[in-house]
Amino acid sequence: MLSNYVPILVLMAIATLFAVGSVAAGALTGPRRFNRAKIDAYECGIEPSPAPAGPQRFPVKYYNTAMLFIVFDIEIIFLFPWAVAFDSLAVFGLGAMALFMATIFVAYAYEWRRGGLEWD
Repeated sequence: MLSNYVPILVLMAIATLFAVGSVAAGALTGPRRFNRAKIDAYECGIEPSPAPAGPQRFPVKYYNTAMLFIVFDIEIIFLFPWAVAFDSLAVFGLGAMALFMATIFVAYAYEWRRGGLEWD
């Protein structure tokens, strides 16, 4: 029974070794001498402006764009398997996808109302 999990464990071991090896290779081959110019933030050749005191606030448009991406990304993730198995799902699958699409439409309408689809 546990032999079914051996390929997963091997893949996890390979991924862990690759991650640790990549970090170690970067540490061994990276530059060793740091100076102020290398450590400072680079903003297209312009001197970086000092950060205001307290936490910085991002515009709401940033969050709306991120939410829009997540909503439509999840929509595509669920639509592909549904389209592949459409014949075998029958009426239940159609109803479930109609409910899912209605939920997605609510998120879409919210984004539209908040101005997330307008690129000024």
